[in-house]
Amino acid sequence: MIYKESTLSKYLDDLAARVPAPGGGSASALAASVGASLISMVVNFTLGKPKYAQYENELKKILEKSEKLREQFLNLVDLDVVAYKSKNIRDALDVPFMACRLCFEGIKLCPPLIKKGNINLISDVAVAAVLLESAFTAAYFNVEINLKSLGEKKLTSSVRKELERKAKLIKKIRKQTEVEVGKIIRR
Repeated sequence: MIYKESTLSKYLDDLAARVPAPGGGSASALAASVGASLISMVVNFTLGKPKYAQYENELKKILEKSEKLREQFLNLVDLDVVAYKSKNIRDALDVPFMACRLCFEGIKLCPPLIKKGNINLISDVAVAAVLLESAFTAAYFNVEINLKSLGEKKLTSSVRKELERKAKLIKKIRKQTEVEVGKIIRR
């Protein structure tokens, strides 16, 4: 089954069913894809508006990155299912680990949109940040369970160190985004 070519309803039916995959890793990639899609939406509603013309080049770069991330996350939805079914712990580790890394890249696109994105979509910037942080955390759980099964101490230490550092930064970015967006919404 290739979910990226299927309906959302089919994916959710399979996610809810008594089948081992798709599961949490795949669901976290889908949530991240939704977050990246919101970033793209904000930029698409901003480009071409005279008020934001001075940011056009930067916005185009953000859109290029968010669209690439959206595609990568969508691919991870299916890759996680394949990895789980393969019973290869290393593959099952690599997919959510990549999702974590990509969530980190994605959330960094949110802060510039607070000032440079269409003000009418400011809440969507916060939603994107929340979804990307949530997807990171969800994928991180899948990394941890696979590290435990893999049992390689050196790799476990290295991966944990990287993800713990990124987790702190992601929480900080999400919180700052929430605060700034909240100030704008409450004006």
